[in-house]
Amino acid sequence: CKFFHQIIDGIEVIHRNEITHRDLKPENLLLKATPDGWVVKIVDFGLSNTHEGGKLLATACGSPCYAAPEMIAGKKYFGPLADLWSIGVILFALVSGYLPFEDPNTSVLYKKILAGDYQTPNWISPEVKDLIACILEVDPKKRYTVENIRKHPWYNIVSESSIPRDVCTSTEASR
Repeated sequence: CKFFHQIIDGIEVIHRNEITHRDLKPENLLLKATPDGWVVKIVDFGLSNTHEGGKLLATACGSPCYAAPEMIAGKKYFGPLADLWSIGVILFALVSGYLPFEDPNTSVLYKKILAGDYQTPNWISPEVKDLIACILEVDPKKRYTVENIRKHPWYNIVSESSIPRDVCTSTEASR
């Protein structure tokens, strides 16, 4: 997925600059039309924080459906790994059309997130199911990093170069 590649590229730059977003969700990903196609822009850094020198963060924030288990549990957490959890939720939504963790009762929602309790639809490929499982790993020490994601077979199967350019890059074409 072209957009997923761009999200990974963007978060890598943010993390390299020792910034944790802490509120990654589709609403904070904007699409910009360019001559080369659509480009994802990560926005809304209102809850962001620095993680200089590997500093652990303690504030639970962000949107509940996208929050990492360690954040919900009230533990100190390494920001980039919490951001990657949110990216796993976004990837799940991109390929399935719905969120992996949903419940109108926040307590039940949190229990599902803490247990990593979600079901993947049968129409998505085994490769993307595996990548999602590796990113939505409850134990942050075992959770995939950007480097791991870039090495995953699904990520490489759908590399940027294998994706046809979007033909709807203008408002004229989308009418």
